[in-house]
Amino acid sequence: MRAYLLADEHGNGRYALASLYYDSPDFRCYWEKVDGIRFRRKLRIRRYESPGAPLTEDTPVFVEIKQRVDRVTQKRRVILPYGEALRLCNKRQYSGSRLRRRMKRWWMKSTPISGSTTCVPSASCVMSVRRSSAPSTISACASRLIFSLSYQVHQLRLDEEASSLPMISPDRVVMEIKVNERIPYWLTEMIAAHNLKMIRISKYCRSIELRKRAR
Repeated sequence: MRAYLLADEHGNGRYALASLYYDSPDFRCYWEKVDGIRFRRKLRIRRYESPGAPLTEDTPVFVEIKQRVDRVTQKRRVILPYGEALRLCNKRQYSGSRLRRRMKRWWMKSTPISGSTTCVPSASCVMSVRRSSAPSTISACASRLIFSLSYQVHQLRLDEEASSLPMISPDRVVMEIKVNERIPYWLTEMIAAHNLKMIRISKYCRSIELRKRAR
């Protein structure tokens, strides 16, 4: 694959990230995924970790709303300091730029789990992952291979230590193929040559199930 891929410019090809997910008290986002609802959304705070850099109130993080319509996945996000991101998602406190106000309008208008006091989203789990990412060298085929080396489920704050809840076996790696329009021909050839099979899995659902079993 090296002839077709570039090393990710961040983290010398490898990096770690942690995502704080939100859901309703009855885990509506979880059940929408399990039930295969064609239109669904998730809310999360995502941090790309820097070695030796502690997480503080001022650390930049992404507040993301990820939605799926049939088989098309879309994502909208805004960069905020960690403290402000928590106030936005935990307390519904909005301030600042036009982009943040636009995020508020889009969220309140279209997020299914908002709009009812009984369905106000709250923190549901934190998932961390170590990745190796490589974009395609062919600009006409915007694609990316992501090799996830480990997944772990945390407590409910991004700055807490990971609990011992691994999501995959230490001898396994998850390979994800992400494309904007179509999979490059060279990649389809390799997939066929190695007889690779697609396995659908929800990392969020898996993390919720692990936390429930650990209680």
